[in-house]
Parts: sequence; C-alpha cells; structure tokens
Amino acid sequence: MTTVDERWGFVREILDRGRKSTGHFAIASVDSDGVPNITPVGTVFFREDCTGFYFDQYTSALARNLDANPAVCLMSVDRGPLFWFRSLLVGRFTAAPSVRLYGRAGLRRRATEAELEQVRRRVRPLRSLEGGRLLWSEFTHVRDIAFSSARLVRYPVMMSHLPQEDSVSLVEPGIVGLPGVSDPANPG
Repeated sequence: MTTVDERWGFVREILDRGRKSTGHFAIASVDSDGVPNITPVGTVFFREDCTGFYFDQYTSALARNLDANPAVCLMSVDRGPLFWFRSLLVGRFTAAPSVRLYGRAGLRRRATEAELEQVRRRVRPLRSLEGGRLLWSEFTHVRDIAFSSARLVRYPVMMSHLPQEDSVSLVEPGIVGLPGVSDPANPG
C-alpha cells in the first residue's frame, strides 16, 4: 500500500465489514481527568478523504470529552460468525478482523441535508418499529472526525500472509485537516 487512497480503501473494507456485523463502532475518548470512556455509535459515516462524521445524539459523555480533548480512537471489529468460523477452520484470517482509527473530532454542528439523508437511509428499516421511531427520529447534529492513522488489531499467527504494517498514516505530510478539527501536529 503506497498511497493514502489505497491505505484508506483497505481500512474502509474492514470498517464496512465491522459495521455490517455489529451495527456500530466503538469510539474512545478521554475525560478532563484522564479517565477513558468508550461509546458505541451506530451512526458513523465515512467519506473518501480519510474523514467521517457521526450523529452526536445520545453521546453525552463522549460529547463532553471531545469538547475538552478532541482526540479519538474508533474501533471496528468484524464479528461475523461465518468470517470467524472460516478463519478458525483454516487457521488464518482471509482479511484483517479489526482496525483502530486515530484522529481528532471537530465541534458539534448542524447536520446537512445530505448527512440527514444518509442516516435516514441507514435506519429506515428499523423506524417502522416503536423503538426505532423513539431512537432514530430526531437527528440534528454531527461531529466531523479527521483520521490521521490506522492500526490493525493483530493476530500474528493467523495474519502472516496479510500486510504487515502495524500502523498506517492516512495523511500526507503538510496536509491540514477539516475546518474546526485541530491539527495534532499543530494544536495551537
């Protein structure tokens, strides 16, 4: 993998499998006292430019933490039983089972109509249920995330045939992130 586009495409495949198998991503943040917090978020969406956004609806601890410290780690795990059974049966993973993305979140902002349409499409089948209407009817705000690197979760015995890079950079040197998302190399 040489270009950012190729690395991001590789990571996106793992992210897509993880979302399909679990329905959410785990987003880790740290509060003002340094205590970690992990929040499951099912409304994360990725763009082609190593960025994404999530709907900041039921994420009060995550929102507080990001207001104080925008650093995040997002984890995706392919928990598909068939994927794991096949891998265990043959003694090797056909693809990386999990990835962590590292980045910085932006300020809470009003969702665009295009972003609202994305979430409506994702939750449409569940909104016919009472709980679905209660949970997924009032989306209004999002936070952008600019990802700077990715790290595969490694099981070396079953992954020796896969790319061996532990961590891959998702940004080119000198590239500035999203508006409202501070640059980790230049926080001030």
